[in-house]
Amino acid sequence: MIASFLPPESAQLTEPTSIALAQSIERTQIQTLLCAAPIATAYVHQGSGGTPILLLHGFDSSVFELRRLLPLLAAKQETWSVDLLGFGFTDRPPHIPFSPAAIKSHLYAFWKTLIARPMILVGASMGGAAAIDFALAYPDAVQALVLIDSAGFARGPAIARFLVPPLGELAANFLRSPKVRRSVSLQAYADANFVSPDALLCAALHLQCPNWQQAVISFTKSGGYNFLANKIAAVAQPTLILWGDSDKILGTQDAEKFQQAIAHSKLVWITQCGHVPHLEKPQATAEQILAFCS
Repeated sequence: MIASFLPPESAQLTEPTSIALAQSIERTQIQTLLCAAPIATAYVHQGSGGTPILLLHGFDSSVFELRRLLPLLAAKQETWSVDLLGFGFTDRPPHIPFSPAAIKSHLYAFWKTLIARPMILVGASMGGAAAIDFALAYPDAVQALVLIDSAGFARGPAIARFLVPPLGELAANFLRSPKVRRSVSLQAYADANFVSPDALLCAALHLQCPNWQQAVISFTKSGGYNFLANKIAAVAQPTLILWGDSDKILGTQDAEKFQQAIAHSKLVWITQCGHVPHLEKPQATAEQILAFCS
């Protein structure tokens, strides 16, 4: 059964992994230091055994981004995925500053409430930057890191420069455009055949959530993770860097920058793959993560 907080369009999903995730996603109330009321937080939890794995999605995305990778990991190990504050199907309370600091605070409250054990933190694109920021702040919570075509060295979303009054709403509506989102998806994959109606629907379902526009404007105006580059070398955890060799979103130079900056790191190229190995090459991505975990 599909969760009631998902939009009705969820019934149009066709890929088995998309349908399965829609049936698995749930929400729980997480008490944070950000506001008096708890925040309804969307997440998926599957599998058991081993060190828990927590998956973090990218910018303007949701747990649906991990729909192909999560079940492969959960077949061998306890695996979680969560919608970061300001994104996906997690509630966006008014008057909260949607920023990296708020994301980190909410993520810590989620981890402490539901996981509360050292974990392997996996971040894709912006989720990689969020994972690094979290690991630096809470090293005891993170046993190891996996960065998938991670942000951190690169500047934030280009749309940020347009998110100033009165252009904020216009820029957000531009980001909402189906044509724009399809164009971004075509850049994200090496193989354009992955840009299917189901994939486009998965990438857009969260746009209907209350306060989506306000949250995306608030986050981009905060500067995002542009502050992180000079801190990456402080990462002490063992780190696996996975990178698509045909990444057209971030390019490929940052992969080696991460390897050089993080002392205990290993770089693995995912071949014939774009910016989203977890979607385009989920089997190869899962194999690398599970081997790293073991």
